[in-house]
Amino acid sequence: MILTTTHAIEGKPIRQYLGIVTGEAILGTNVIRDFFAGIRDIVGGRSASYEKELRKGRDIALQEIEQEARRLGADAVVAIDLDYETVGQGGTMLMVTISGTAVKL
Repeated sequence: MILTTTHAIEGKPIRQYLGIVTGEAILGTNVIRDFFAGIRDIVGGRSASYEKELRKGRDIALQEIEQEARRLGADAVVAIDLDYETVGQGGTMLMVTISGTAVKL
């Protein structure tokens, strides 16, 4: 399964558009991680724990669009768009949403 942010795949013409596919992942954060991320914000640097959670959310959402595309009989998903947001009271949860178009090559 080819997953790409581009609208076309070089050398592989799109024969059929099968529809929009989406994937979502919402991951909770915890007080300890928030505390250390807050310290990291003050002193500068990267928050490895948040980066790890974002990668995990992205991987889950990508797996979901791939599964949905396979159910439709797709060979690829093009024009993928990824969005990251915080949700919940006080932004205590990380949300990753991905959408794209399932296609037959």
